[in-house]
Amino acid sequence: MDKIPLVNLAEFLSDDIDKKNKFVTEIGNAYETIGFVALKGHFLEKNLINEIYSEIKKFFNLPTEIKRKYEIPEISGQRGYVSFGKESAKGRKQGDLKEFWHFGQYVENDLELEKTYHKNLYVKELPNFNSVGKKTYKMLEKTAKYVLRALALYLQIEETYFDNYIHNGNSILRPIHYPPIREAPKKAVRAAAHGDINLITLLMGAQGKGLQVKNNEGKWIDAVAGPNELMINVGDMLSRHTNNKLKSTIHRVQNPPKELWSKSRYSIPFFMHPVGSMKLDVLESCINKKNPKKFNNITAGEFLNQRLEELGLKKK
Repeated sequence: MDKIPLVNLAEFLSDDIDKKNKFVTEIGNAYETIGFVALKGHFLEKNLINEIYSEIKKFFNLPTEIKRKYEIPEISGQRGYVSFGKESAKGRKQGDLKEFWHFGQYVENDLELEKTYHKNLYVKELPNFNSVGKKTYKMLEKTAKYVLRALALYLQIEETYFDNYIHNGNSILRPIHYPPIREAPKKAVRAAAHGDINLITLLMGAQGKGLQVKNNEGKWIDAVAGPNELMINVGDMLSRHTNNKLKSTIHRVQNPPKELWSKSRYSIPFFMHPVGSMKLDVLESCINKKNPKKFNNITAGEFLNQRLEELGLKKK
C-alpha cells in the first residue's frame, strides 16, 4: 500500500445500512493494513479550523518569556506550554525540533474525576485562545467517538463499547509549532519515528508536508490530508487492546528541504485517550490459535505513565 485510504464518516452516520457497513469495512481494513486513514465528513467546520490556526500562530509568536509563564514542569507537560526540544521519541536522546501546547479534558458532571486531571491553563494575552481551543477539542472528540463506534462493529463487539471509556477521558489537543531551522541539525528531526500512545489520533491538515508513515513493506510514504480531511491513525493502546489486529503504525515528521528551512510548520493532533481506569486487556475476539495473546494486562493510566517516562516528559 503506497497511499493512505480515504473514507467518509457521513456514510457511517447515514440511515443507509449498506453505506454504514461499507464504512466499517473500509476503515477496519485500512487499520489492519496500514493503520492510517484520511477522513472527510467530520464535525470540524472550516471556519473553526481557520480560527484555531490563527490563535495558535498568535500564541507561538509571543515572546519566549511570556510563553514560558505557561510551562509547568511539575505536571509533566500535561497542560499548557512545552518549550522547544523538550520531548524526544522513545529510545532517542535528541529532542524533537518543536514546541507545543496542551489542552486537556473539560470534565462534565464528575467532580472526583476532575480532581485527578490537571487544570487547563488560560492564556491572558489572547482572549479567544482558550475558547477556540475548547470548541476544537469538543468537535474532534465527537468525531473520534463515531470512528471508535465503527471500529467496535468491525471488532464484533458492542457498537457503543468505547463510549463510557472515552467520556471524560484523558484526551489531549496538541497544537505544535515546528520553528524555522536556523542551522543544519546534527541528528534531530521535527518529530522522530514513533508510535502514538493513545487509542486513536486525529490530525488536522498540517500546514506543509512532512508527515510520513511506514507501510508494511518498510517504505516511508507521505501522509498529507486534503482540504477538509483529517488524518486518523491507531495508537498503541488500541493496538494492544486488539492484540495488534489494528496497527499502530510508525510515523515521523521529516525536516523540510533546505530551501524551506526558513518556514514554520504548524500541526494540530488530537490524542484520544480513555479514562485511566480502562483495562487494556486483550479483547477475546482478537485472540485465536494463529494470533495468541501478545500482551500482559495493564490499565490505560499505567500504560500512559510508562510512556511519559520513556518520552522524557515525566521523571521515574
